[in-house]
Amino acid sequence: MLTETELASDERAENKGRRISGRTSAKLWVAAVLAGIVSVGAWLRYSPGASGSSAAAPPAALPQVVVSKPLLQDIDTRLGFLGQFAAVSQVELRAQVGGTLTGIFFKDGDVVRKGDLLFTIDARPYEITLAEANAQLEVAAARLELADRQLDRAKDLEQSNAGSVENVDQRISDQRSARAAVEEAKARIRDAQFDLDHCRITAPFTGRMGTHLVSVGNLIAGSRTAASPTTLLATLVSLDPIYLDFDMSESDFLVYSKYRGHLKGGHVEKVEIALGDDHQYARSGVFDFLDNVLDRSSGTIHARATVANSNLVLTPGLFARVRLVVAPPSPTLLVPDGAVLPDQSQHMVMTVSAQGTVAAKRVEVGEIRDGLRVIRSGLAPSDRVIVQGLLHAAPGSKVATQDGSVHDAGGQD
Repeated sequence: MLTETELASDERAENKGRRISGRTSAKLWVAAVLAGIVSVGAWLRYSPGASGSSAAAPPAALPQVVVSKPLLQDIDTRLGFLGQFAAVSQVELRAQVGGTLTGIFFKDGDVVRKGDLLFTIDARPYEITLAEANAQLEVAAARLELADRQLDRAKDLEQSNAGSVENVDQRISDQRSARAAVEEAKARIRDAQFDLDHCRITAPFTGRMGTHLVSVGNLIAGSRTAASPTTLLATLVSLDPIYLDFDMSESDFLVYSKYRGHLKGGHVEKVEIALGDDHQYARSGVFDFLDNVLDRSSGTIHARATVANSNLVLTPGLFARVRLVVAPPSPTLLVPDGAVLPDQSQHMVMTVSAQGTVAAKRVEVGEIRDGLRVIRSGLAPSDRVIVQGLLHAAPGSKVATQDGSVHDAGGQD
């Protein structure tokens, strides 16, 4: 059997062997790591791409834009506005006599002709008044006849010296009074007939009716001179012809004034009109009114055209686009509308110089013609305008350009 001393000695020997084995393993691991680092370094140094690692990185590519010269075309000068139709005549139908409403002879929204019957008011009280006036005329006529006979007798008596001059004068006065009474009775008849006639309310002109605001049986208040409150029965607006009102801005008015001196009659006689989303200006009207002052609050001047409306399609309140041709065709520059950028109250386009530098140019724009924006001033025919890639084109920056072209879209003016 092994003694305790021998066992302890064996244990110490075993532990010492383990420590020596652990040191050996650690040294081997460190050696392997160092060898790997050396290998990686050698690979990086002698690899094909390692020789250029210390060189500068290649420069970033310039942003790409598409540029084109403005399209040059001979086009006329036009001004465009937004207008609204209004009735030439618009009337509130009110009664000139009072009474009970007895009839309504139209449907709401009907087109009525001049003279068509619209409302009737109970005429019996006015028929009675007319009958009284006729009776008074008969009485006055009878008194006049008597006065004439008495005057004739008085003159006969005066000639035979049986009557006095004073009696003749009295009979002349009676005759004149009787004649005046006859005229008064006739006036009362005309007055009563006027009231009776206005118990029938007719259309004063051809137009479209609004909704009726009273019903049969309502008591209507009327007045000949509107000196007292009256009852509104309905409204009537004319339709043919019809007005088209629009406002010119101060800048448009200056452009219009520049050319109006060369026009016959001092102003444009024709306007072209497009309704709703129509692309074609299929209707026309006569430009017949331009106000004499500019509105100081809005900086606009009011204008108006008269438009034929025989088919009654146009109605007051409808909006339309208005176009005026104020000058004959002349060379004009056009660019895509998307190439024009708003700059507060002005506009600008981005151009590229021969050195590839972006520069902004302020321009004065006109209307859209065939899908392109008219440039009135600020741009030269030789300028290279950026038509695509505006997001990458800051003023003063460098860009790479690609040539493009401007084409009209056709039929979108």
